Amino acid sequence: MDQKLYDLIEASPVIAAVKDMEGLKACCEAEDVKVVFVLFGDICNIDSIVKEIKQSGKVVMVHIDLIAGLSSKEIAVDYIKNYTEVDGIISTRPAMIKRAKELSLYTTLRVFILDSMAFENIEKQVSQVRPDIIEILPGLMPKMIRRVSHLVKVPVIAGGLISEKEDVMAALLAGAISVSSTNQDVWKL
Repeated sequence: MDQKLYDLIEASPVIAAVKDMEGLKACCEAEDVKVVFVLFGDICNIDSIVKEIKQSGKVVMVHIDLIAGLSSKEIAVDYIKNYTEVDGIISTRPAMIKRAKELSLYTTLRVFILDSMAFENIEKQVSQVRPDIIEILPGLMPKMIRRVSHLVKVPVIAGGLISEKEDVMAALLAGAISVSSTNQDVWKL
């Protein structure tokens, strides 16, 4: 992982995840927010969304799977790289992570831990694509955060359903380097 990204995430243990224009405005105004995960947009407005966040001095990672109008093919990563000022991508698709790394973008592999098969697949995915970060969801499973943190040599972010200070503290104590949340109250912790 790039040291600059690691330092930013470690220094601000809550990442603002934005899912709409209201969240976009709030994250740009929040001085403590240093890294933003964009979870909305389409091919017509993603450039302006990224530009607004960049103008507020923050690192921007776009969840490429959630951008309307982009395909699930690797060419979507090329589009994001060539037509926005994005710093990195988030994806559940290993092929997207691999392409983003080839294009020197930061990468976050998002993994939903729904059962033991999903957990067992993490190590294989990480070794194949070598993301900078893994984001595991839901983030309310300290035991799983601990297991994943020990399993892979990649920083872990906990995301999904984090709504209180206790959730943040439990994730961090279990080994997550940070948490991501769309809850604006959590951004202020």
